[in-house]
Amino acid sequence: MEAPSTQRSSWLEKLGLHRPELRAWVLYDWANSALITTVITAVYPIYFKKVAAEGMDPSDASFNHSLATVIALTIVAVIAPLLGVIGDLRACKKRMLGIFAGIGISATACMFLIEQGDWMFAMVLFVVANIGASGSFVFYDALLPHVAREDEVDRVSTMGYAAGYMGGGIMLLLNIAVIQNPEWVGLEEGTLPTRLAFASVAVWWAVFSIPLLLKVKEPPAVLDDDERPGDKVFSMALGRLRETFKELRTYRHASLLLVGFLIYNDGIQTIYRMAAVIGADKGFDDILMFKAIALVQFVGIPFAILFGHLAAKFGTKRMIMFGLAVYCGITVFGHSMQTENEFIILAVLVGMVQGGCQALSRSLFASMIPRSKSGEFFALFAIGEKFAGILGPALFAISIKLTDSSQSALLSILIFFALGAFVLSKVDVEAGRRAVANQK
Repeated sequence: MEAPSTQRSSWLEKLGLHRPELRAWVLYDWANSALITTVITAVYPIYFKKVAAEGMDPSDASFNHSLATVIALTIVAVIAPLLGVIGDLRACKKRMLGIFAGIGISATACMFLIEQGDWMFAMVLFVVANIGASGSFVFYDALLPHVAREDEVDRVSTMGYAAGYMGGGIMLLLNIAVIQNPEWVGLEEGTLPTRLAFASVAVWWAVFSIPLLLKVKEPPAVLDDDERPGDKVFSMALGRLRETFKELRTYRHASLLLVGFLIYNDGIQTIYRMAAVIGADKGFDDILMFKAIALVQFVGIPFAILFGHLAAKFGTKRMIMFGLAVYCGITVFGHSMQTENEFIILAVLVGMVQGGCQALSRSLFASMIPRSKSGEFFALFAIGEKFAGILGPALFAISIKLTDSSQSALLSILIFFALGAFVLSKVDVEAGRRAVANQK
């Protein structure tokens, strides 16, 4: 009979959690996803429209919320490449992650102070919180090829998303319970329960970030032949950045994946970020939208893990393509959605494919870049990720202005999935991995 410890080890290995540093790395997704669910997706957009933007035309409130998202992600996209290179040159990925997480945590905690009519203050805090979260994820992603071995990267990446779904979902459910039933914890109805939800996200994010900072080792710096430890870091970073852009020709298929990811992730990010706006404009009550967003989280847990295992059988690229096909159907279905039950069905469909598409895109990219320059290459990946969060919401906001309907605006997102899938179809995964092997 197999020993219990051996069985446990085998089970953890299948999940990509069999070493302390892997568990610590995955736990940061658990920590940060509380912000994604409670602040970015579910509670804050509704609070902004009903409280912070009280008295403002609903379409103007939706536009301002989209604008804040665009501003935050533009800032991260602009600074990410230089920060990623500095993280590689000075071996400070963990420190930079901690700094950006601290910025985001502080801004989220300050959301407790948002009251009626404080729409400008709310927008500023939302921008800063997004910068902190997105900036920290540049370095979080860059640590993936260092904590996971080549044959583990799909499992570990998808497990990160699964943990994020679980952590974000649990935090969201707890916050929804308090917001809807404040008497359970001795509170009265009003803005206080929601503001306490924002503060609880900051605490959750801070506490569960600690294991990564303690358990994950900082990858050593690897300097090029023409670089010296005493050189000025800013000058070195600019020079390295120029070289990285030149090296994209060497890693052609990784570059092609980057372009495809920029396009199709645009649709993924927009649907997730604007779901509450669409639901509110349809007149669905807050409880339904909270439940739908929580449903995305908990449906996403098994399906993110499943995508990781199916990638080993059918191929990572093929599973991403399958997810994008489902997203095309989601977009068309969402455009014609009328009932609350249809909104729930959409939530289930999104939960089935969202985490798998994003996690496998991350792990596929990690397999086609040099590990010694993961910071700068994942900074470029972050540009694709953040500009995806810029272009989609920007197009969504413009479409709202033109059609006066967030639901009609949703149909404009279809092009991102179709075009992104076309670009991804041109990626030769094995050729991309050989390019990395030939440079070692």
